[in-house]
Amino acid sequence: MSQNALAQADVSSAELLADNELIAPHGGVLKELYLPAAEAERLKQRSAGLPGIDLDTRQLCDLELLLSGAFSPLEGFLTQRDYARVVDDLRLADGTLWPIPITLDVSEEFAARLVPGSEVALRDSQGVPLAVLDVEDIYRPDREQEALSVFGTTDHTHPGVAELLGRYRPVNLGGRVRGIQSPAHYDFAELRDTPRSLRAWFALNGWSTIVAFQTRNPMHRAHRELTLRAAQQVGAKLLLQPSVGRTKPGDIDHFTRVRCYQALLPQYPTNSARLSLLPLAMRMGGPREALWHAIIRKNYGASHFIVGRDHAGPGKDANGKPFYGPFDAQHLLERHQDELGIRIVPFPAMVYVANRDTYLPSTEVQSDDEVRDISGTQLRQHLQEGSEIPAWFSFPEVVRILRERHPAEAARGFALFFTGLSGAGKSTIAQAVVAQLLERTSRAVTVLDGDEVRKHLSKGLGFSREDRSANVTRIGYVASEIVRHGGIAVCAPIAPYADSRAQARTLVEEHGDFIEIHVATALEVCEARDRKGLYAQARAGTIAQFTGISDPYEVPEQPELRVDGNAAEPVVLARHIVSLLQQRGLLRS
Repeated sequence: MSQNALAQADVSSAELLADNELIAPHGGVLKELYLPAAEAERLKQRSAGLPGIDLDTRQLCDLELLLSGAFSPLEGFLTQRDYARVVDDLRLADGTLWPIPITLDVSEEFAARLVPGSEVALRDSQGVPLAVLDVEDIYRPDREQEALSVFGTTDHTHPGVAELLGRYRPVNLGGRVRGIQSPAHYDFAELRDTPRSLRAWFALNGWSTIVAFQTRNPMHRAHRELTLRAAQQVGAKLLLQPSVGRTKPGDIDHFTRVRCYQALLPQYPTNSARLSLLPLAMRMGGPREALWHAIIRKNYGASHFIVGRDHAGPGKDANGKPFYGPFDAQHLLERHQDELGIRIVPFPAMVYVANRDTYLPSTEVQSDDEVRDISGTQLRQHLQEGSEIPAWFSFPEVVRILRERHPAEAARGFALFFTGLSGAGKSTIAQAVVAQLLERTSRAVTVLDGDEVRKHLSKGLGFSREDRSANVTRIGYVASEIVRHGGIAVCAPIAPYADSRAQARTLVEEHGDFIEIHVATALEVCEARDRKGLYAQARAGTIAQFTGISDPYEVPEQPELRVDGNAAEPVVLARHIVSLLQQRGLLRS
């Protein structure tokens, strides 16, 4: 039976009775938004004539969880009243607890075609219609305020902030959605439950006390010990429900992670643990995100939820300070425990105590204990070097999968993305970098120069903002494919707009590292060089929309490196860039 059919299927009276023993969904009712089959088919046919949006990864994940009821009690993307209350008070307009804005952002150009009462077809990346939005609200949110309220910062080092401020479009559409069909998934179909189908499985198998565990990383022995202890502590079955929609840039791909979870599952007692995948686009929002995760698991039928140290935290800010305190998430959920319904199981980190040859909660460690741990960075180093990973750290089945995905000595792909004004020296410095790379490595290096891309990949595009953004997105896509296969992409467009640079970063970081290099040569220097006479023509008005003269250049706020193209010879600047790559472990010294 398909996911869509299963989500809409009737369950027997016996199953309904058993289902009543499970925790009620958030708000009391599971809000499944799919239309009956005949009505969905009629809407599908009519949607071809409606204005439409091809959803990005985040929007697609949000829509899927709206349609299935995982975001109950939401019935669509937030209207302005709901949005404002969520941002300010962690509540919907009717007072229901809800911590994360679920919004549909669109461009000004698209929004200009709509009025309240319009219908919008929501499609996947292949143009397949999934739902129709009944537009109730068209509004322009304050993204800076949203970042401060939801994430507690406007620091672009935070991946949620970087996306919100760099990639969200300026207008939100709010309104109810009517589901036509579920998004297609061709991987791990047997593990992709809806709230309805998972609740039915719990009921049929007699599970009613269920503790859920959220993860976005491979699980090792410490995670197994933590989840076992948490389940035993509350007398519950265990639901392992990893996020597989979109996580933090640089995370291990979900295919590898799910294979690791499958290998881990036999390490639990028989009939004690269930693996189910959650197509969630994480925001890495710390305490608010932890509260959101708990609500979602409540909708799937879990009665308890494990909240660990720094739950859903993205790490450290630009000054090296953690964005959130280690127990901020636990404290927030404890404050809302009674109205939340699902019970919180706070748990400290589990650490290996060598002198006792066992894992213990960090709170039980004695001063004379010998504690050992392997960080994520150290694990990656072990994998890269092919060195031994201690048996106390992970299971051999899990290590085998990770080694297969990350073979020893395999080079990680990366993209160098030069941006700056025309004449800043981007191409010249890029050429010097390429020469120095090829002196040191036999790896494939591909140059995507701005002028060459315009002649071939982006032939026919003009210089409007939309066309310029399309050009940079194309560069980002090609670079991402090069990086995916372990290559090095060297890109040197002007790339004047922050949002299109951010989009290129997103594409590349799905597969490897993105190194943004702002060639910050002063305008007067660029104009003095002007070998092609372009600045003179722009000053004379014969070239319109020329970056730095009649069109803006949005200076990168936090590039990986900023260099002055007039401060030193290209070969010297190139050495600084190569040194950065060596420091990051992307090139061997």
